[in-house]
Amino acid sequence: MQGLASSEWRPGEAIPSEVELAMRFNVSQGTVRKAIDEMAAENLVVRKQGKGTYVASHNDPRAFFRFLRVVPNEGGVAVPHSVPLECWRAKAGQEAARILNIALGAPITIVRRALKFDGKPVVLDEIYLPGEMFQGLSLDVLREYQGSLYSLFESRFGVRMIRAEERIRAVAADRSSAEQLAVEEGSPLLSVERVTYTYDDRPVEWRRGLYATTGHYYLNELS
Repeated sequence: MQGLASSEWRPGEAIPSEVELAMRFNVSQGTVRKAIDEMAAENLVVRKQGKGTYVASHNDPRAFFRFLRVVPNEGGVAVPHSVPLECWRAKAGQEAARILNIALGAPITIVRRALKFDGKPVVLDEIYLPGEMFQGLSLDVLREYQGSLYSLFESRFGVRMIRAEERIRAVAADRSSAEQLAVEEGSPLLSVERVTYTYDDRPVEWRRGLYATTGHYYLNELS
């Protein structure tokens, strides 16, 4: 885990073999295998048959839908189009400082974006990020990047999203969100609040999203 957190092995790169790791840390190969099994279960690494074990990456197509839970009513997988709306700098208020575990008044970057499916807006996100970790993030950068938001955070800023906690409740669309999501004011929406963590359980994203569910639903697989 420390090798991942310190970027000794970067996303998409192969980690040493079990034999090499056992020698390096002076433990049995079985102990190494168990540790790798646990990291694979947590989506920190990916085993590739006949090739070895690699650090998991948001650039991997298999990881694209790990944090995306919106599915069309007719089923199947739909790839959304991210539309950045705003990106600005601010100072952390009490709530942002508490959730992101940063000092009150510390710099933060706030992003607003819409997710469109087949040209129709379905999700409206407001995202709060620690400013010191995302220096250089701008509306132009967001518009130019072709991959997912988490892939951008990983490849350009070296911040990998490991896990997330979400709180979901039903709300009514106000005038602004109704206009953005092309629904009637007062329509039911899902409010999804997410806190995302990187290595060492460090919070690096606070996201508040509004989801229109007339043609889509929120899918959560439990195992």
